[in-house]
Amino acid sequence: MAEARPSAAGRPLFVLTILTGSFLLFLVQPMVARMALPRLGGAPAVWNSAMLVYQALLLAGYFYAHRLSKVSLAKQARIHLMLLAVAALTLPVSLANLPPPAAGMEVLWVPALLALTIGPVFFLVSAQAPLMQRWFAADPNAGAPWALYSASNLGSFAGLIAYPLLAEPLMSVRNQAIGWSVGYGLLVVLVLLCARARRGVAGQAVAAVEVTSPKVPARRIVLWLLLAAVPSGLMLSTTTHLTTDLVAMPLLWVIPLGIYLLSFVPAFADNRRAARLISALAWPVILVAGGFAMVSQGSVGLLPVIASIALLFFVCVALHGRMYDLRPDSDRLTQFYLVMSAGGALGGAFTALVAPVVFDWAWEHPILVFAAAALLPLTSLPDWRRLRGLDPAMVKITMIAALVFAAFLLWLLYGVTLDSDFGFKRWGLAVAIALCALVLVQLRGPVLLVLVATMIVQGGFQTLADTRDGLRSRSYFGIYTVRTYETRKMRTLAHGTTLHGEQMLSAAERRLPLTYYGPSSGAGMAFANATALFGANARLGVVGLGTGSLACYGVPGQSWHYYEIDPAVLEFSRNGTFTFLRDCAPQTKVVIGDARIELAKAPRGSFDLLAIDAFSSDAIPMHLMTNEAMGVYLDALSDKGLLLIHISNRFIELEPVLAAAVKSRGLAAAVRADNPPGVTEYTPSSWVVIARTQARLDDLARLSPKTPLKPLSPAANRMWTDDHASILPYVQWHAFTGNSQ
Repeated sequence: MAEARPSAAGRPLFVLTILTGSFLLFLVQPMVARMALPRLGGAPAVWNSAMLVYQALLLAGYFYAHRLSKVSLAKQARIHLMLLAVAALTLPVSLANLPPPAAGMEVLWVPALLALTIGPVFFLVSAQAPLMQRWFAADPNAGAPWALYSASNLGSFAGLIAYPLLAEPLMSVRNQAIGWSVGYGLLVVLVLLCARARRGVAGQAVAAVEVTSPKVPARRIVLWLLLAAVPSGLMLSTTTHLTTDLVAMPLLWVIPLGIYLLSFVPAFADNRRAARLISALAWPVILVAGGFAMVSQGSVGLLPVIASIALLFFVCVALHGRMYDLRPDSDRLTQFYLVMSAGGALGGAFTALVAPVVFDWAWEHPILVFAAAALLPLTSLPDWRRLRGLDPAMVKITMIAALVFAAFLLWLLYGVTLDSDFGFKRWGLAVAIALCALVLVQLRGPVLLVLVATMIVQGGFQTLADTRDGLRSRSYFGIYTVRTYETRKMRTLAHGTTLHGEQMLSAAERRLPLTYYGPSSGAGMAFANATALFGANARLGVVGLGTGSLACYGVPGQSWHYYEIDPAVLEFSRNGTFTFLRDCAPQTKVVIGDARIELAKAPRGSFDLLAIDAFSSDAIPMHLMTNEAMGVYLDALSDKGLLLIHISNRFIELEPVLAAAVKSRGLAAAVRADNPPGVTEYTPSSWVVIARTQARLDDLARLSPKTPLKPLSPAANRMWTDDHASILPYVQWHAFTGNSQ
């Protein structure tokens, strides 16, 4: 038998193989999501569904690695390399050809599309981390394999970050797929080299990797599941919480996953100092930042965003570190990773599948924050009660005093939060309450009580009241809140934290289009003059229903079509919550489905005026802004028709993107930036008006002399296409430090 190689000779190769596999694994996730954008849109739930698919495939890959480890290394290598070669036949990655989903079936259709698109290669690449660690540990001189999992997650983090920073801005989707295929080929070569590096033990019997350690108790396995499930679910709930109720910014979707992956690096490192320090700090972080988990009214500034991300990082490191401390012997490595993957999938299923059906709001977030606090290791903080010379009676008095003082501070905090101010006074009180709770930290029950009380005081009263009063509804595409203000005789619709429409309730004013659709807005000036521009039988189309405000520019003889992706939004008009359609255009036809797909089915020249207003909160439906989408709109537009695109957005500058598409097609365009004076029910808005000739824009301008149009800003160097688009160059970073309203 050949002599076993020294660990120093084998470790770099195995580290490189694991890094490469993990890099590819998390590079392909956003790549496939980007491919699917023209068919899925940009709702946060789409990303959560994608993550659920990836977690399920990861679980399958870990199970495969666990079962494969039962045979000899030589047989493992042959089977694995053969399957890698077969899976290569599915490359380069391309989107599976599935028919569009029926309304309401998106929660099942999205996972099916992604699984069919990436399933075989993702399944096999996901097995790299546990399988290569098992091959590495097969050498008696190799040492413990656990630190290699840190390398795996470092590679995953690098792949995830590389996509928005490098791959998406620099490469088309097709070239990304080709580049990924080349990387896959490199991975196969590295796996082959790893098999050769273990040829000294590869031919030995199964006993070379036989399990000899005692069976893991069921209680510990359950704890592994929980310690894996809570961070996984919290990662997805943080994504929903950030993009729905704090800052509706799609670029933030990738950050929670990156933080989650990065947490494994210190948690699984051989040197435990960093993990212990972070675990100790997790307690004050969760007591302060976790107190905001029930906020549902939006936030001011960047600090709440940073707090949510910090909370995720500290909690993930603490819980993953506790899981590492409870790890089995290395001969049960694949079982450990299998259970950990199963826990991750359970957490993902709770957030992506169960929560949207069961809850009317993102209640999964505070639930998971509470669960995390219940699982944080108590041993990470020193027990001050055991200090030498402390009288037991004094310990009790101190703890009671801390609890009473915390209650007093909570009362003060409630007074501050009534005005929804996120200033230093509010944060200072939150920190003081956390310090009181730390005195009680060795008694988990009182600490959890303080945490829940802080959540309720910080925003939970309003959030609970909205649920009690039935003000919210939740669908796959978002969380909607309808509020009625009796004193102002007004009703509003919000998607997340973004206002999507208002209606006055009095008979005299209920037909007034408000918010972004007022008479001085780009949409208002175009729709109000539709008869003058196109005649009495003008054909009008709107993508994005909202409250249906634009319908009240309608006059008899016109035909109206709305395109809406979410049946829940249509229900607000059908049940009389908002009556614009019923009062102003009862003949309106509402088409449910993705607007781009449905418009492509319409006969050429179907509309004289077409408005695109399909934002999900501030999330960009990128597939509705590409050059190919522009082609769909122009095909549906009559020769003398006008196309309006709503580009009001807090975080993305869309004007240069549209200007590039307009320039490439030789169209005429202008922008109407409306800033209503004073305190009114009209909202500042920006609408781009596009026509085939300048003469049509001049006609509109003559009809609305008091609402002047201005030229578009300079065009971007590259227009968005289905194959190549990146929001990164157009992010308005200064918006994160301003007022998020």
